[in-house]
Amino acid sequence: MAVASSFMTGGSFNCDYLSSTSCSSSSSPSVDHQVRFFGSRRRIKPLVYWTRSHSLSPKCELSSNSVVKNGKKESRTSSLSALELLKTSAADRYTKESSSIMVIGLNIHTAPVEVREKVSIPEAQWPQAIRELCSLNHIEEAAVLSTCNRIEIYVLALAQNRGIKEVTEWMSKFSGVPVTELCQHRFLLYNQDATQHLFEVAAGLDSLVLGEGQILAQVKQVVKNGQGVPGFGRKISELFKRAITTGKRVRTETNISSGSVSVSSAAVELALLKLPEFSSSTARVLIVGAGKMGKLVIRHLVAKGCKKMIVVNRTEDRVAAIREELMDADIVYKPFSELLACAAQSDVIFTCTASKAPLFIKESVQALPSVNSEDGRRRLFIDISVPRNVEPSVAELEGAGVYNVDDLKEVVEANKEDRLRKKMEAETIIAEEVKQFEALKDSLETVPTIKKLRAYAERIRSAEVDKCLSKMGDDIPQNKKKAIYDLSLGIVNKLLHGPMQHLKCDGAENRTLSEILENMHALNRIFGLDTEISVLEEKVRAKIEQNQKHSS
Repeated sequence: MAVASSFMTGGSFNCDYLSSTSCSSSSSPSVDHQVRFFGSRRRIKPLVYWTRSHSLSPKCELSSNSVVKNGKKESRTSSLSALELLKTSAADRYTKESSSIMVIGLNIHTAPVEVREKVSIPEAQWPQAIRELCSLNHIEEAAVLSTCNRIEIYVLALAQNRGIKEVTEWMSKFSGVPVTELCQHRFLLYNQDATQHLFEVAAGLDSLVLGEGQILAQVKQVVKNGQGVPGFGRKISELFKRAITTGKRVRTETNISSGSVSVSSAAVELALLKLPEFSSSTARVLIVGAGKMGKLVIRHLVAKGCKKMIVVNRTEDRVAAIREELMDADIVYKPFSELLACAAQSDVIFTCTASKAPLFIKESVQALPSVNSEDGRRRLFIDISVPRNVEPSVAELEGAGVYNVDDLKEVVEANKEDRLRKKMEAETIIAEEVKQFEALKDSLETVPTIKKLRAYAERIRSAEVDKCLSKMGDDIPQNKKKAIYDLSLGIVNKLLHGPMQHLKCDGAENRTLSEILENMHALNRIFGLDTEISVLEEKVRAKIEQNQKHSS
């Protein structure tokens, strides 16, 4: 069951299935007012479910009192195994064997930076996180997107409720944040809603700064880091590749990227807002970190007229490269050992490193000489790192002003009407891309039937060829054997060509998804391809057995 419509201010959705949900036997949307929402206090519209006659909500599946087997109803006992709970009553085989794409995450709309920094996953650990997630019993594929504004885990789950539980518990174990606290701030999206969310993220619609360009580069890094990692499978891989295509289309076909379109540029704008007007051109600037974020901060500072600055970094190589690129600016490199000495001579300090520990603590900042207080200045710390580089208690000092990524909203509020117009243009493109991806994803549901049909035909072909060759004796020339083999293979391929074409949803033929699924069911019945254990059950059973071997 997919959530068809659920929006809240800021473009984020946050809910959990903790109260009973209703099942509908009609094909029209039904509004369920019993769903509980957590996390954000923003107003949320009622949840709308698109349901079909064979669809079951997560709670309905678990609370059903009977199950249909061999055409007869049998009572359900409390001793049913986890695998047996995967079976549905009169459910369509497509539903029974359809895994779900889900996103479980925390972002700037649902969680404060104090929580996000604890759950953030460094890019170098993304591959290991994918491997660990895919070792969970009900998770088949996974991807991790962790930035200063969000930590989102995309998975292909063999069972929705169990998948959510396993991923949430994994996040808690990884971060040390209790499950109860994660549930207060997390958001959950399924299938088409998860697809739309990622496409909006890649397009910059879900960012604090609308249309920011850096998020698209970060989505690309997900694909780059996932290459060759077991668990970054076909569906999740295709999802992210299509998200990249969508992000490029939105930026090419709309002017959404005009203006201040990154966290770094917004940080520079915020600094200019907070500085006294007469001091903005003479302020002494320090940038801590010369990575991607630091480089963008330097670029935007130069564009705003700041021609002199100090950059503290672990090595000088990156700073030298930036200096060559921005020849007009006086960029001075200093090692980390001189961090506090440089801070003592600075009015504005931008921090953008991957350090897990604070670089500036209250005691060290308190020991710094104060800036000129006569003209109303305070030493400004603009911290755009997650985890934060500036200890929150520094803000308690009279001569210090501390701002983090959550404080950039002040800059973002400008030109709201223009931003909303651009967003509407982008949403049209996203809707087209979502529709195309959903068609591709749905077509993959017929892959098990295609494989079974080919295997069935190959067994018959091989057996009949062997029978024929045994009757012809042992002295058959090799070229005749090959001719018989090629003949049998050609006959099978030609016979299978028609059925295979009717199982594909590549857009070449004008067939609807329901027609393709009907064809799949017909072939399953005609050739007896149905097995007692469903595909999902086979996958779950294999995972459980594998995990038991590793733990023993």
